[in-house]
Amino acid sequence: MIGEVTGIRRIRMLYLQLLYRCNFECLHCFHGERLQHADAFALDEAISLMTLMRDDYGTEAVTLLGGEPFVYKHLGDVVRYAKQELGQQVEICTNGYRIERRLIEIAPHVDLLRVSLEGIGSTNDHIRRKGSYQSALDALELAQTLGVHTGATMTVTSRNITEVLPLARTLQDLGVEQLKLHCLRPVGNAAAHPELLITDTAAYARLRDHLQSAELAIEVIVDEDLSEHGAPEICAPEGGPREIERIEADPRGALTMSCKAVGKDSHAFWYDKDADRILHRPSSTDELTLAVPDVVYAHV
Repeated sequence: MIGEVTGIRRIRMLYLQLLYRCNFECLHCFHGERLQHADAFALDEAISLMTLMRDDYGTEAVTLLGGEPFVYKHLGDVVRYAKQELGQQVEICTNGYRIERRLIEIAPHVDLLRVSLEGIGSTNDHIRRKGSYQSALDALELAQTLGVHTGATMTVTSRNITEVLPLARTLQDLGVEQLKLHCLRPVGNAAAHPELLITDTAAYARLRDHLQSAELAIEVIVDEDLSEHGAPEICAPEGGPREIERIEADPRGALTMSCKAVGKDSHAFWYDKDADRILHRPSSTDELTLAVPDVVYAHV
């Protein structure tokens, strides 16, 4: 259905939000009140969607997230099926809080563990949860001893922008391979915390200058909205793209192609869990009608 409507024939990665439930209530989380909702993929539904995406769109990788994927009781089964049966590259995006036992169990089937951090020490813990900073570092170190590649993600806010470079250096010293920086979008919990938004966009230019001059060994990937003038306009090929990087499925089955539309109920497509098929549900506010651009990433 996606191909029929948009002309897209290939989607490289499925971002699969297994559930809304989380053991954190981060100040900037785009899920907002949905963190309290019970919606989740049943094991057979998760397997069916991963299989459908591989067979119909050539999907070669899956990123498992939530909520918090490590509180999903079938995580091990999903990871093993994705790796062993579907031959997918498997990434997990987690808060890294007390995940040691389950990580040891699934490590042989995980290609990348990406842990979310929002600064150094108390800065991170205030945004996320007390004790979460050290727990995240412990998870990263354990993953490396288990042979799992590691990365981190950070949402840049007014409270932590000065700690991006110190965090990058800390992660580099730990042997973490990549830090991915996101721009804060005022949806979910972030809508109730406007103080987290950066109003002086020149601060982004200063941040990028500091990162470039630091000559870091860790790979730093930056959302191009983290610039004084925002992300550049990207012109799609005539007739639309034939291939996109990712599609995100939320626990209800809503499918979103643009990161800028995630959390806004701007989806034009829906995965019908019972029928195991994708439906087109156009609206006046969906990402196709509004031509919502995707996030552009670049290396520092």
